[in-house]
Amino acid sequence: MSKMKYDIVIIGAGISGCVTARRLADAGFKILIIEKRGQLGGNCADEFDKHGILIHKYGPHIFHTNYEHVYKYLKKFTEFSNYKHKVLSNHKGKLYPIPINLKTFNKFYHKNFDSEGMKKFLDEKREKIDSIKNSRDVVVSRIGVELYDAFIKHYTKKQWDCYPKDLDKSVLERLPIRFDENDFYFDDKYQGIPVNGFFNMFHKLVESPNITIVFNTNYKNVIANIKFSKIICTAPIDEYFNYKFGKLKYRSLKFIFETYDTEFFQENSVINYPDPDIPYTRISEFKHITGQKHKKTTIAKEIPTWVNEPMYPVPQKETKELYLKYKELADKLNDVYFIGRLGLYKYINIDVACKEALDLGDEIIQGNG
Repeated sequence: MSKMKYDIVIIGAGISGCVTARRLADAGFKILIIEKRGQLGGNCADEFDKHGILIHKYGPHIFHTNYEHVYKYLKKFTEFSNYKHKVLSNHKGKLYPIPINLKTFNKFYHKNFDSEGMKKFLDEKREKIDSIKNSRDVVVSRIGVELYDAFIKHYTKKQWDCYPKDLDKSVLERLPIRFDENDFYFDDKYQGIPVNGFFNMFHKLVESPNITIVFNTNYKNVIANIKFSKIICTAPIDEYFNYKFGKLKYRSLKFIFETYDTEFFQENSVINYPDPDIPYTRISEFKHITGQKHKKTTIAKEIPTWVNEPMYPVPQKETKELYLKYKELADKLNDVYFIGRLGLYKYINIDVACKEALDLGDEIIQGNG
């Protein structure tokens, strides 16, 4: 590495890093990607386990978008299945469709209402709150306390280690409540997963003579020996600045993988567990998602934790204020760009990460021209 000069060093080989790399490589830039893990794909990484079952190593990742240009761009590197995601929630042993919709409502309240009946019923149940201050206010002002307690309150506590009343209102503001029987998890025009897996998509993304990748490497250990003009950082922004103002909070997950000698373990790809007496938040069964045929099946139980890899920026007032201190430092740097969930300290989906990566690539290309 020390003998070569690169135009751009990209820290991280997830969706943000790989898409930006390919966009710039196609424009003639020489790119070096430094990845601390031993694989491509970041948290989208998938692999075959020892039983030959294709699993998502860091929980199920579903591509969904309304950005046509993002969909068309990724289709250069993969075909997408027609999989449309559904989620069930196991509350007190009964399964309910999530997001909350007319089916959920009628099953929970033992009713047979239509859309208008559901709206009128919930209008009586919801709390009248003049000033929405937190995520609890958001939910109970829309659906009342009973549905909130059943499906939101304790699930959120497990997920974030605090109740919705202690989370910024933005966390649950986009929580969909549907007054029809649409029980698909996403409404986006384009949905699916890479037909041959995320690994193959990422492999094709970085398949360019202008892209070099080093794995199992901490960029801080090698960056001083590399000649380059610009850095694109998808690693945690606080880590980049050596935690000058302290560490930002990131929620992570512990995965417990289990394999069973049966074709399927559960009736759906993902089942949430919102009740407080169960330690995990959900169980995912990957064969429902991939469509793989196999006599065995592998599931993953997810237990939120404060240790392991940083995955989810914590949406609280104090963390936002701390991030802004780091952003102020970042804004003063020339030729250093922060991107992705960890670089920008915000939760973003695959499509948004891809869009922002393409936008950054175009910005650099145009600036260079």
